[in-house]
Amino acid sequence: MAEEDTGRRIEEGYGNRPLSIDEKQLEVKGISNQHATTDSHVESIKEEGATQRDEQPLIKSSPKPKRIATLDVFRGLTVVLMILVDDAGGAYARIDHSPWNGCTLADFVMPFFLFIVGVAIALAFKRVPKLGSAIRRIISRTLKMLFWGILLQGGYSHAPDDLAYGVDMKLIRWCGILQRIALVYMIVALIEALTTKIRSSVLSPGYFSIFTAYRWQWLGGFVAFLIYMITTYALYVPDWSFVAEHHHKSERFTVKCGMRGHLGPGCNAVGYVDRAVWGINHLYSGPVWSRLKACTLNSPSSGPLREDAPSWCRAPFEPEGLLSTISAILSGTIGIHYGHVLIHFKGHAERLKQWVSMGFGLLILAIILHFTDAIPINKQLYSFSYVCFTAGAAGIVFSAFYVLIDIWGMRTPFLFLEWIGLNAMLVFVMAAQGIFAGFINGWYYKNPDNNLVNWIQEHVFNDVWHSERVGTLLYVLFAEITFWGVVSGILHKLGIYWKL
Repeated sequence: MAEEDTGRRIEEGYGNRPLSIDEKQLEVKGISNQHATTDSHVESIKEEGATQRDEQPLIKSSPKPKRIATLDVFRGLTVVLMILVDDAGGAYARIDHSPWNGCTLADFVMPFFLFIVGVAIALAFKRVPKLGSAIRRIISRTLKMLFWGILLQGGYSHAPDDLAYGVDMKLIRWCGILQRIALVYMIVALIEALTTKIRSSVLSPGYFSIFTAYRWQWLGGFVAFLIYMITTYALYVPDWSFVAEHHHKSERFTVKCGMRGHLGPGCNAVGYVDRAVWGINHLYSGPVWSRLKACTLNSPSSGPLREDAPSWCRAPFEPEGLLSTISAILSGTIGIHYGHVLIHFKGHAERLKQWVSMGFGLLILAIILHFTDAIPINKQLYSFSYVCFTAGAAGIVFSAFYVLIDIWGMRTPFLFLEWIGLNAMLVFVMAAQGIFAGFINGWYYKNPDNNLVNWIQEHVFNDVWHSERVGTLLYVLFAEITFWGVVSGILHKLGIYWKL
């Protein structure tokens, strides 16, 4: 793990000075697909696009390996957003997941994760000396993420509010956040590793040369797009039934469908595929569509279901299901493209030209698709317009961070996010999944509700501000996000990181 992390740090951190003589010799000996230069000194690149010339090396190093801080800051921002929307979304429904069509703050979290995973894959696999070792590494990481995903979100852990643990295997949830990241990572990383030896090491002139050089990656994304679109619009969805609690008793409900291409909550192909593959008992039991106006008068907040609510309001639905995960491969594909640009274009202006133009192009396409009702933006279905909208937003945010941090040198204001990004897995497990809070809640006085976490939230935040909503938000900002930012900073100073 230490060797793997060291390699990743080196690959993600080269600056922009010419290679030394010793470094050139190492490049020639160790990298078969890189072009070494015969000059003792390579002039710094000043013209946009000059890195596409054959006589110049693709990758240059700096006197001291320097991580591109934007990657860690962006990853840290994504984890912070997850904590914020998960723990404060109940008090502020407008930042919680959109009940169906539309996009809120919470809906950016998953695609932002997949985007930065794609960027990291491009950097980690730009050189693959041993293909077998790379594949074993990919499979190992995939299995680790699947294991942690099922453990944390499968139903085994009930933290932080319930001190019980264990899950009925008849009801275990197979899908989740880490499971989706694992499958997208596996597909995108395997394509990247398997095509390293057959792609050109230098780019030909032209804006689209970066796309043609990595055509296999885009072909993989296009295949995922075709599978998703064809299945979504062509698969016949029959009537289906389920058992749910209603008026304190178990009751069977039936959802009438018998149609194709429907994008509503009850009869879409995304849900049908998950019911057929996993079984209805293994899906997420609290879907956000229950906050729709058709289901509750408290919409967009949660509340009791209406008496005349459609039957599907009580049904389970998997937001990280199989078909929607196939669509999510596109988010990883777009992320890996941004990583390829980072590798091949050394001029800041050329990188930003590629990133920003693609980001705004995706945003415009998504807005057109959504407002013409062709393909609504929908996180639960992971629709194509949702992929474009969130990936475009990720590209713009990533570019903005790059300008502020890696060009203008404004790193200090973002150290907080950078520290969290360096230990993203630790903060995700301990904070976003509530494992640390669950541990603290295990030490209570007389009854489980009389614990330190509840006392702090009630007396330090809610009572001071005389508002449960404001108190909840401040608790999340300071007792969770700020706390874990400080912890991550201390761990960074000690050189301690939790990597899969």
